[in-house]
Amino acid sequence: MRKKPSILLADDNTAILDVVSRLLRSHQCNVIARVNDGAIVVKECLRLRPEVIVLDISMDTLNGIDLARELVLCGCSSKIIFLSVHEDSDFVNAAMGAGGSAYVVKSRVATDLCAAIDAVLIDKRYLSPTMLYHAGTS
Repeated sequence: MRKKPSILLADDNTAILDVVSRLLRSHQCNVIARVNDGAIVVKECLRLRPEVIVLDISMDTLNGIDLARELVLCGCSSKIIFLSVHEDSDFVNAAMGAGGSAYVVKSRVATDLCAAIDAVLIDKRYLSPTMLYHAGTS
């Protein structure tokens, strides 16, 4: 049996945090923190050192793309999985360019998030399949 990966969840929507927490616990993940304010994500990451950060791309205080850049600059080694409602390739390109390892569309969180975690833990990238379709048609 594999070790439970440590996950920090960051989303300004409490309902999303609840849903994602339940999903990850059922996938044998250890949710070590739930953060709903972008301004404290970096501090919590440096304090807790999670293996994976699931990061909302559109948070109120500080958006996920800017947060990812800040995390990289601070030397955070966590894998970053973006969670977003946006299905636009510009968002994907910006997110991955800022240090993301995966991009999961919120409408597919139940089917894609656990696959994304599994992929990033073995140093692979992951995009929700709908994003692959959009990327192929642009």
